[in-house]
Amino acid sequence: MTKILVTGGTGALGRQVVDRLREAGHDVRVLSRRPGAGTHVGDLRTGVGVAEAVAGTEVIVHAASDFRRAGGADLEQTENLLRHAREVRHLLYVSIVGIDRIPFRYYRNKLACEQAVVDSGVPHTILRATQFHELIAAVLRTVEKWPVAPLPTTFRFQPVAAADVARRVAELAVGEPLGRAPDFGGPEVLTMAQLARVWQGVRHRPRRIVPLPVPGRVGSTFRAGLNTCPDHPDGTQTWSQFVASNPANPYTGRKKPS
Repeated sequence: MTKILVTGGTGALGRQVVDRLREAGHDVRVLSRRPGAGTHVGDLRTGVGVAEAVAGTEVIVHAASDFRRAGGADLEQTENLLRHAREVRHLLYVSIVGIDRIPFRYYRNKLACEQAVVDSGVPHTILRATQFHELIAAVLRTVEKWPVAPLPTTFRFQPVAAADVARRVAELAVGEPLGRAPDFGGPEVLTMAQLARVWQGVRHRPRRIVPLPVPGRVGSTFRAGLNTCPDHPDGTQTWSQFVASNPANPYTGRKKPS
């Protein structure tokens, strides 16, 4: 049994990581700002409660991320965690495929977090994964309510199930630090147009899709699929299987409209 702290343990990925680790018999702590949501109350943004959550743990899975706040919120949280992680034998950081090649602000922040982990000297593993099915579903659930859905139809994605990534995270966390682990992607690379057609076939929405041009380097890198890792189609659940299963949206809690 290993004592493991999971940050972001109440999120779409973190919940499943926690479940898998507990099923394997590990002693898992969950850090959350909300009392009752996890086992330990703490705030990575301010550092309050972080030392207490880390104390006595052997492994940290850092899956917390904040893409809603501008600036370097993710980096601040990661640095606050690293200050108290000097004694752990392994820190696993969950990151995103392509962040070193796509000049997207959120990705730059994630890349800075990776560098902070490397520079900290803490034994670590960095696992980059492609976009989750759940994230793309959240986008499509939003635009399906609009009379016209503007989408970057030529963007390429390699969507992966959060459950598949959670399985890999749980395996790596209890192993030896690898530094940079092989990237982890879904079983297929699809354009946004293809993803949307599958969605329409099941949900009959959005009724009309129009291509959304995205100029500049951000657009060109997503069109080129620099956010994918076709050599690592490790996930098992396809996008079609995910859409057909029609789970509740972990980002909004909403289900398929009747």
